[in-house]
Amino acid sequence: MGILDKLAPMPALRRFVGRAALEVANYGYDRHGASRTRKALLGWLSKAGSPDEDITANQPKLRERSRDLFMGAALARGALKTIERNVVGSGLKLNSQIDAVALGLSEDEADAWEEQVEREFALWADTQNCDAARTLTFGQIQALAILSQMMSGDVFAMLPIIKRAGSIYDLRVQLLEGDRVCDPPMTGAQTANIYAGIELGQYGEPVAYHVARFHPGSSQDTYSGWSSTYVTVGNPQAPQLVTNEWKRVSAFGFRSGRRNILHLFEPERPEQRRGTPVLAPVMEALKQLGRYTDAELMAAVVSGFFTAFIKSEQPSAAPLGIGGTSLIPNAEQVDSADANSVELGNGMVVALAPGESVDIANPGRPNTAFDGFVLAVLRQIGSALELPYELILKNFVSSYSASRAALLEAWKMFRTRRTWMALTFCQPIYEEWLAEAVAKGRIIAPGFFSDPAIRAAWSGAEWYGPAAGQLDPLKEVAAAVIRVDEGFSSRARETSELTGSDWGKLNRVRAREERMRREAGLSSGRPEVADDPPKDDEEQ
Repeated sequence: MGILDKLAPMPALRRFVGRAALEVANYGYDRHGASRTRKALLGWLSKAGSPDEDITANQPKLRERSRDLFMGAALARGALKTIERNVVGSGLKLNSQIDAVALGLSEDEADAWEEQVEREFALWADTQNCDAARTLTFGQIQALAILSQMMSGDVFAMLPIIKRAGSIYDLRVQLLEGDRVCDPPMTGAQTANIYAGIELGQYGEPVAYHVARFHPGSSQDTYSGWSSTYVTVGNPQAPQLVTNEWKRVSAFGFRSGRRNILHLFEPERPEQRRGTPVLAPVMEALKQLGRYTDAELMAAVVSGFFTAFIKSEQPSAAPLGIGGTSLIPNAEQVDSADANSVELGNGMVVALAPGESVDIANPGRPNTAFDGFVLAVLRQIGSALELPYELILKNFVSSYSASRAALLEAWKMFRTRRTWMALTFCQPIYEEWLAEAVAKGRIIAPGFFSDPAIRAAWSGAEWYGPAAGQLDPLKEVAAAVIRVDEGFSSRARETSELTGSDWGKLNRVRAREERMRREAGLSSGRPEVADDPPKDDEEQ
């Protein structure tokens, strides 16, 4: 110890302890986000759980709350419906795109084959026969599937073969709500690799799904599609209920490798079995915002009434000093049957009794801060949902540039979801349908069943959905023309993006129209347009 340390031993001890602490202190994230000593982080409760613990175990509660928000919260419903309408709309449309080079076909042969396939696919997809429940067309099934996936976290689709009179094809799509895929009542080793109704294989791949006969939340059997023996419970004389039972559905056919069931969900972690609702990270904000909106709405309704309170130093005195009689004749009263009601008449002057005064209830509504607060919360919600708040509210009050930026940002998410929907739902179902069409001889595709590479070449397809909105159609079309002229895009893609139409069909219609105009002696030239369209205030 130095001389100063001997003269001041306590400060010397503190310096010694500090130097010792520095020697054992961790660095890196331990001093920041992983710190266990910062007061701001001491109350942060967290745990490193597996995907099953963090996600799958909590999915039932998240699913319940997400559905409740969709049914009762306007903003939650608007967000999900906005995504569904822009991603799928009336349904993604098939645009067959086979690999003509690999198949040794000319362009004309490939075009003729693709047109035939699209025509045949429409015979199946555009009728309700494609639905196992005979309720929806294929486009409507897509819309319901993505809405259910976003609302519940995931949705399942079985692909049964059901023969029906008058139907050319036997493939059906049967949507299953996520609740029906759940754990069967098993014990011990039977459940070692089964959790949340999904049975995993050696490498973590789903090998089977355990499907309940009817919805676990239902009090009775509402689906009688399976034939088996059931155990009845309750009073034999009363209407009998049946106990639920589960069917094990293999993910793939043992010999054919055919997909028996599709699981539509967006994983956010490796080894994740079940999905989470889209609204999961913003549930609390949406619920609280709904409560706040209800409270403000009720306050505004109350402020719309003329509510008066009579203050009196004599509680036993009659109201308004009139001995309990009405201020207006009985014939003109709205509620003459109620002796306790006091009705005010037009232009009346009422003398109060001694000691009485009138206070008018004024809740101070509407609240001028309501709109700004709601918008502030919606900006955070929109950030989490990748959906600008302008689209949730369907309210565009910004400049052209700001509104267009919001739409472009939203369409990044819409296109990503559309691609995911096409790859995980539409394309697998289309491939199953095409296999049936080839097997029945309605589509000629040599080598389809003999070589997987040839089958993939025949199965190529693109899926087009609703076009993005256009704030300034003239600018959008001009940009599309430049992209096509410079080789950055094709007419087929630009036609689909701008109008959602098929360029090939549109071109044939236009050719027929132009021929008819020439035969009628009409001009076929297009009108001149201004080179520079008017600019909005921000761009001037």
